[in-house]
Amino acid sequence: MSESSTPDRPSGAGPLCGVLVADFSRILAGPYATMLLADLGADVVKVEGPHGDDTRSWMPPVRGDVSTYYLGINRGKRSVALDLRQESDVAIARELARRADVLIENFKPDGLAKYGLDFDTVRRDNPGVIYTSITGFGSGAGRHVPGYDLMVQAISGLMSLTGDPDGPPYRAGISVFDVMAGNHATIGILAALRHRDATGEGQLIEVNLLSSALTGLVNHSSAYVAGDTVPYRMGNAHPSVFPYEPLPTADNDLIVTAANDGQFRKLCEVLGITAIADDPRFARNADRTANREELRPLLIEQLRKRGAEEWFDLLVEAGVPSGPINTIDGGFAMAERFGLEPVVSVGEGERAVPTTRHPIRFSATPATYRLPPPQLDEHGDELRKWLSEPEEQGRV
Repeated sequence: MSESSTPDRPSGAGPLCGVLVADFSRILAGPYATMLLADLGADVVKVEGPHGDDTRSWMPPVRGDVSTYYLGINRGKRSVALDLRQESDVAIARELARRADVLIENFKPDGLAKYGLDFDTVRRDNPGVIYTSITGFGSGAGRHVPGYDLMVQAISGLMSLTGDPDGPPYRAGISVFDVMAGNHATIGILAALRHRDATGEGQLIEVNLLSSALTGLVNHSSAYVAGDTVPYRMGNAHPSVFPYEPLPTADNDLIVTAANDGQFRKLCEVLGITAIADDPRFARNADRTANREELRPLLIEQLRKRGAEEWFDLLVEAGVPSGPINTIDGGFAMAERFGLEPVVSVGEGERAVPTTRHPIRFSATPATYRLPPPQLDEHGDELRKWLSEPEEQGRV
């Protein structure tokens, strides 16, 4: 780890305290990864162009006059605006890369080479650097294809699996593969830091959205790769399990996921149709899946006698996984009900921003929420000053 630190960096906060991250990424996958690292104590310097990260202008919705998209993935960082068309700013960027433990970028492959910020150039002065590159389609034959999540949802096959069987394909409601690639980048960085602790050796990590997508399709990928089967759209139904979908109640639909024989028996007991569990058509999961069109109306007939919230409480108490279909506010309310404290505040006074809690809990080194999402170049003066001064100590 670097013994030098950026100005005013809190000490002793989080398992990644002392790790300096040079964040040359923008939009979602990279900034999401670096936010997770910042929550865990890493010192993240967000390098932006003169006009800032694109997500600063992705609005509505807004909080005040700031994009909530930007706010959602940039807490815990300091911002410095650098114009890489200016040699003086390139020199600052190179010095940051030289001092960094981790550099993360999502330019097109070799997009930073002309500035001397590619892996081969950076590692000459910083052999221990963990250089992390996120692309859409890798650094080989797909290197020049722009990488946007919607493109990858289409190309990977996800959209072919999403929507009604007789309807058009749909995108997921979030940029699911950007988030997945950000998580994969974070995993790679942590593993590479562990390797460097043991050997002193840095390395290049490459993550691309399409590979993240194909591994993230899990059972559907396996159906094709191992079973030579191309999955198809089934709406909300599951190809291998039933019931595992929304079913109508007296008011709203309820997700019912009785994924094994024991859960199905408990479901039948709560619904008052115990004999159904012993019917040979429905006794095993394979039977229920094959005969789902016969079983579904029998379940719906009983579920229509109560509302979704009442059934949810009864089924969960009996050990049957289920859940109401909420809007986002309902999801946060449910998390509050379960004591998960999903919202935390970052920053103080007028700069305080409510944000979602880091998803991982540590008993000894909890996540911290030190800095609100930075204004463009908010820390530029202090960071330029720091990077223009000689380092007092090198790496240990």
